[in-house]
Amino acid sequence: MPEPTTAVDAVVRREPALLDPQVRRSPARLGALLHPDFHEFGASGRHWDRASVIAALTEGGETGPGTAPVVTSRPRGVQLAPDVVHLTFATEHHGRRAHRSSLWRLTGDGWLLYFHQATPFGTPRA
Repeated sequence: MPEPTTAVDAVVRREPALLDPQVRRSPARLGALLHPDFHEFGASGRHWDRASVIAALTEGGETGPGTAPVVTSRPRGVQLAPDVVHLTFATEHHGRRAHRSSLWRLTGDGWLLYFHQATPFGTPRA
């Protein structure tokens, strides 16, 4: 596993905020983490841009009280360039699991999520 760097550490600390229900309910807080050119390929296969992600997440959905938390595991980060970090991890939420990949870019506003992709996966076989 690559040795962590300050940049990787910063991104590993920022990524969980995107899963925090309070952040997901706030267009300002969510928008502060997303690069202006952000886009995502979701676990559903849908392509999302910045505006559609902010609208979908802040209008409700799975962020209400009593919603099970998203559990993350196996974070791994690699600094690809002075201003780019690639982070991979797994999530589980309501029994659904996904491998996740995020590209973060360093901007004048700090580290912002530039690209994200989620790929569903099933229960591993023994």
